[in-house]
Amino acid sequence: MVKHIVMFKLLEKNETNIEKIVNALKSLEENIDVLRSVEIGVDYAESERSYDIVLTTEFDDREGLKAYGPHPNHLPVVEIIRPLCSASVVVDYEI
Repeated sequence: MVKHIVMFKLLEKNETNIEKIVNALKSLEENIDVLRSVEIGVDYAESERSYDIVLTTEFDDREGLKAYGPHPNHLPVVEIIRPLCSASVVVDYEI
């Protein structure tokens, strides 16, 4: 099993941008065959070190994660999120 975690820092943290991103991320669920689970969280602490939104996904293996990036149902989500963020960080690991 492979976990893929992405954290997003918004350019402007407001309800509209949070809703756009969360809805886009939710659209991944059940629309990408290699994706086994999706968890989305919105930060409430708002500390200096905090990122605003986190996406945790699971795949059967590295090949599943590799297929996810260019998947035609993933690319439009990236295009929605990218202009709303100032930064993102990623970690991929096997469990």
